[in-house]
Amino acid sequence: MEIPSKYNAQSAESKWYNYWMEHNYFHSTPDDREPYTIVIPPPNVTGILHMGHMLNNTIQDVLIRRARLLGKNACWVPGTDHASIATEAKVVAKLKAQGIDKNDLSREEFLEHAWEWTEEYGGVILEQLKKLGCSCDWDRTKFTMDDDMSEAVIKVFVDLYNKGLIYRGYRMVNWDPEAKTTLSDEEVIHVEKQGLLYYLEYKIEGSDEKLTIATTRPETIFGDTAICINPNDERFTHLKGKKAIVPICGRTIPIIEDEYVDVEFGTGCLKVTPAHDENDKVLGDKHNLEVIDIFNEDASLNSFGLQFEGLDRFVARKAVAKALEETGVLVKTENHLNKVGTSERTKAVIEPRLSDQWFLKMEDLAKPAIDAVLKTGDVKLFPKKFENTYRHWMENIRDWNISRQLLWGQQIPAYFYGDGKEDFVVAESIEEALKLAIEKTGNQQLTTKDLKQDADALDTWFSSWLWPISVFDGIRNPENEEIKYYYPTNDLVTGPDILFFWVARMIIAGYEYKDERPFENVYLTGLVRDKQRRKMSKSLGNSPDALKLIEDYSADGVRVGLLLSSAAGNDLMFDEALCQQGKGLGNKIWSAFYLTNLWEVADIEQPESSAVAIEWFASKFQKVLIEIEDHFSKYRLSDALMAIYKLVYDDFASWLLEIVKPAYQQPIDSKTYNAVMAIFEDILKVVHPFMPFITEEIWQSITERLPEEALIVSKWPETKPINETLISEFEFAAEVISGIRNIRKQKNIAFKDAIGFSVVNNEKVKPTFDAVISKLGNLDSFEYVTEAVEGALTYRVKSNEYFIPMEGSIDVEAEIKKLTEELNYTEGFLKSVQKKLSNERFVAGAPEQVVASEKKKEADALAKIETLTASLASLK
Repeated sequence: MEIPSKYNAQSAESKWYNYWMEHNYFHSTPDDREPYTIVIPPPNVTGILHMGHMLNNTIQDVLIRRARLLGKNACWVPGTDHASIATEAKVVAKLKAQGIDKNDLSREEFLEHAWEWTEEYGGVILEQLKKLGCSCDWDRTKFTMDDDMSEAVIKVFVDLYNKGLIYRGYRMVNWDPEAKTTLSDEEVIHVEKQGLLYYLEYKIEGSDEKLTIATTRPETIFGDTAICINPNDERFTHLKGKKAIVPICGRTIPIIEDEYVDVEFGTGCLKVTPAHDENDKVLGDKHNLEVIDIFNEDASLNSFGLQFEGLDRFVARKAVAKALEETGVLVKTENHLNKVGTSERTKAVIEPRLSDQWFLKMEDLAKPAIDAVLKTGDVKLFPKKFENTYRHWMENIRDWNISRQLLWGQQIPAYFYGDGKEDFVVAESIEEALKLAIEKTGNQQLTTKDLKQDADALDTWFSSWLWPISVFDGIRNPENEEIKYYYPTNDLVTGPDILFFWVARMIIAGYEYKDERPFENVYLTGLVRDKQRRKMSKSLGNSPDALKLIEDYSADGVRVGLLLSSAAGNDLMFDEALCQQGKGLGNKIWSAFYLTNLWEVADIEQPESSAVAIEWFASKFQKVLIEIEDHFSKYRLSDALMAIYKLVYDDFASWLLEIVKPAYQQPIDSKTYNAVMAIFEDILKVVHPFMPFITEEIWQSITERLPEEALIVSKWPETKPINETLISEFEFAAEVISGIRNIRKQKNIAFKDAIGFSVVNNEKVKPTFDAVISKLGNLDSFEYVTEAVEGALTYRVKSNEYFIPMEGSIDVEAEIKKLTEELNYTEGFLKSVQKKLSNERFVAGAPEQVVASEKKKEADALAKIETLTASLASLK
């Protein structure tokens, strides 16, 4: 087979991915091998490939490909998440562009559009992952809204409700006015924002006295139902039992006392708005206050807002503040830095809102998951530092708000049959619900038409927390062959930003439904940032096009570029130069293969230099192999890759191939050639998880292979004994060779010109690598001597002295002339420096660092003069 001098990545990538798919190498079924299982963190069905996906899925592919080479039954389950909020927003936007209002559609009609959108765009990201080389078992692709997956979610809801763990409650929740749905506490990001503190005067009923209140939200005065003071605050004891008048609306509200009020903040008085602040709601319940909700679902003011009805809350804030200022109620404003809750999905400012929602009790459910990570170590986090974050979240866990005011998602299986808040049953189907409703009410006349299912959908995370179980049908069929074989899975690779959203909840579900951990190891990647340390995002425009990177640098190059600096848990400062470096590694491997392909192989005697070099590399390879495996065991994939990188560049390409390379137009002996190609194949095996395409291309080009002999399903190199002495002796020999090369370069001695060589062997170095030194140094003689050789160029390695005779090696007269010119120049330079230093005014007046710099120049010049003088003496 004729091998091209340059590797064509694009043709190789499509060729070998199709080949792998055609021969079903990615597919797994239970057998008698040890399983190795990974479930993909399902990307949003709305998603397209970005740098975070690239990093995360490259790591997973490295782990899964290595597991295959280790002989394990590797199963990587792919899939996508229905992403309720994000997908519904996309569908609503598409409908709006078509002139259709979501509110004009029935649930069924809207879902038709949502499924149509999903079928059109939903598979995009998975197709893009194929371009990266991801070897997922595509036959197992799951979607969190698949019928079987949805059935599992509903089954779990009903089970948890029947256990008394799911309840319906009227509580303060996080309302996203853009998505028009509630969010769990974990989906709220608190962002510091510069705002204002408004000082308002409330009149005291029946007197001329006024009370000043500080608030960040003047628009909420319409929801005020009390003013609260601290009973220990002597400034306000005279107001106990009195009432205040709310500005603009003129309502009279009580002045209450509670130690909750911070006497140091603002004015020491607090306006209480129970419908729009969680802490105010607690005060309201305690003091039996009226609750007035002033907002519509889009956070515009409702009729309680009087003349400001219909205004968005932020527009209303300015309008209300202006009105308060005009009536003399607004005393002053101050700048105020405030932590504002924002939606993790839409970035909208969250509005606290009272609402009937479904909640899951978390405290008891979380206990086994806390123990698994923090006590028994059944689940290990890499890096370990994230255990503190996990502990903080889990030990302060709150009940999970699992209902969402959305249409896209699993509809909550609660069926209402009456007008009361408790007039409902929970069941897996409407038929089962009817039986329960009749049983509960005793009304035999009830029919399914009398039942109305809750309109809300379940939080997307309520489906994805079952992912490692539900992808193997472990909820519906808990004893099926696949769940028993593949569960628990081995490794989970994800970002630390969803450690609680997803990872912790999967651990909770694992212990609740399988009484077992869902995975053993959690590898937490860092965030991908740009060179300025900014998080890569579409909004900043600093995220490169993932597919364009693959086109420019090859899939292998991009994979290596990402992994070279992605230590677990540490952010990756991405630079396209890293991908170029990855592409460079591929070119190096290809060039090495191309070189070996040019050699003519003959049945001739093996040179001593080749024999010892192959023996050395075998030990060196084994040492690096152990290092690689240690890095893998600790999830230090970037370190493993760097060890491989150095092995390829330094030990294999720069040393071994140079040692065994035959002379120009001469053949290589078959024994050496076969050994080198066996070594090359082992190198391809350890490189393959990181660079699957180029390694398979070379593997298949070395010799004709049967499908079962493909690199992807070959065997990871075996561990063999290491000769540490040989490795150490080679390292010394490499320094000797480098010394010869340096002298050749300095003295301009062409490599084609053979030179003599002598050594005073003070280190008692064995002659093991003398043949290698002779070949790579192009020596025509190599002798051991007991004393220095006169008139020779010399250098040291430790205490060993090496001599290269000058005669015939260099033009002595030309060298003397060059050194003399350099000596004269340096002596002149020294005089100018010493003249400056002898000037007392300069030394006294110049900055300390300038004087120090001149003194260093003097010392350097003196040292150089000594060296040049010695060199000239040896030549005369």
